[in-house]
Amino acid sequence: MADADDLVAVARVVKTRGLRGELVADLLTDFPQRFDSLRSVIAVAPDGRHRSLQIEAHWFHRDRIVFKFAGFDSIEAARSLIGSKLTVPLSERVKLPAGHFYDWELTGCNVENVAGEKLGRVRDVMRTGGVEVLVVEDRAGVELLIPMAQDICLEVDIDRKVIRVDPPEGLLEL
Repeated sequence: MADADDLVAVARVVKTRGLRGELVADLLTDFPQRFDSLRSVIAVAPDGRHRSLQIEAHWFHRDRIVFKFAGFDSIEAARSLIGSKLTVPLSERVKLPAGHFYDWELTGCNVENVAGEKLGRVRDVMRTGGVEVLVVEDRAGVELLIPMAQDICLEVDIDRKVIRVDPPEGLLEL
């Protein structure tokens, strides 16, 4: 079974549905079509326990996904999975084009300016409907908002967990 650091969450179980053990989950992926070829997932319970689940069936209902897992044939059995994250191994994530990154890849990256001065660490990625914005926390706990624009974020090195930026004058004082 994979280590938690080697897993990517694709859904979170929120409730049971019907009497035959079906479960409703919130999607945590931008690629819902991935479930068409997915045969199993690893459920990570809120307490950290891992369990491999075989997908018998799935279908979409509004903005959620409904699962039927092998061996979960009653509402009572299914109830034990509520709150679990459904994950896949990191090696099975959908590959993104060059220059595109998952939020979880950016979170935790150190941000430094072109002179090598550490500005802080990425705490979150804010979606604005346009250019994503890095929410960076500096050493004093002050929040800096840095747009992911190409002329500002010059280099993103996920392996080293470093983002090099050249912010325009005054951006970091906002």
